[in-house]
Amino acid sequence: MDLTLSTREVGGRTVVAVGGEIDVYTAPKLRDTITELVAAGTYNLVIDMEQVEFLDSTGLGVLVGGLKKVRAHDGSLELICNQDRLLKIFRITGLAKVFTIHSSAEEALA
Repeated sequence: MDLTLSTREVGGRTVVAVGGEIDVYTAPKLRDTITELVAAGTYNLVIDMEQVEFLDSTGLGVLVGGLKKVRAHDGSLELICNQDRLLKIFRITGLAKVFTIHSSAEEALA
């Protein structure tokens, strides 16, 4: 399964829509996208994970790394995730307390 990425600007924030699987093979693509956005001066990111089918520890590491990158610039990285199996991963790892997780794009961008 491949990873699809697309970005769009919404109200001063950049939404990165992610689809497919975020694993050891595809996570570098997401990491590079986040790194490029931060390097270009984009510090308020929303990662839309509604189309993500699978997430492993490498993907979690990329998200945590992205959070550290934007926080270094007083920015934010929030997630849109409404799938129980992914939310369970965030709860088990304690990352549900680290990330702001929204259940929909409307909620995240309100």
